[in-house]
Amino acid sequence: MTGGPRAAQGRARPWLLFLLLLALLGLCLGRGWLELPPAWNPWMPLDVQAPPNLMTPLKLRLVREDPARCTAALATSALRWEPVEDRDHGDGCVLSNSVRLRGGPLQLGESFLATCQLAVAFAIFEHHGLQPAAQAVYGQPVVGIEHYGSYACRNIAGSQRRSQHATANALRIAGFRLADGRRITLARAWNGDEREQRFLRLVREAACKPFNTVLGPEYNAAHRDHLHLDMGRARICR
Repeated sequence: MTGGPRAAQGRARPWLLFLLLLALLGLCLGRGWLELPPAWNPWMPLDVQAPPNLMTPLKLRLVREDPARCTAALATSALRWEPVEDRDHGDGCVLSNSVRLRGGPLQLGESFLATCQLAVAFAIFEHHGLQPAAQAVYGQPVVGIEHYGSYACRNIAGSQRRSQHATANALRIAGFRLADGRRITLARAWNGDEREQRFLRLVREAACKPFNTVLGPEYNAAHRDHLHLDMGRARICR
């Protein structure tokens, strides 16, 4: 038999040390004893157009917990958006600290509702993941996204638990349009030619960095024609 109190204490020590170091860093920054570039200072607002680094996951977590910090981060993006009023539709279907995304560098077809944290993750994904993938494979940018929407007051399929869509905390992306007019949809191209497959898999892997959950055609048949992206608690990249 292995484990026990001593083993548990051993596992806890690295986390305790990390928290102590984080507290010490906060003290040094707060007293002005140490200066860090904004991108590396965990207490500075997240700039979604700055290259991601080791602080980005922490800043994304702070964005989730602080509406004002989230709005400040979203303001650094190139997205066109507007805040929407909080609404409680009952039965766990709530809009809180949400925005309506209307476009920006990408044409969206239709605007969609998103929690602020989802919108921030989308901005990071577009700027640092989607566009580099398109340039790497096709040598041109993505100019449009086809989506199946975000907000829907419903449960997870086959479950009694509310979906992340019930709070506009999830988005379903069905395809992309390149600058030369080419359309690449997951339904057709996931198992398409070599370049299409490479592009879509680069896109999925890039999405797994800012979004907490990414589910695609390899997850199950229900996702055969889209990528499900959400900011729920579960960390899944499939």
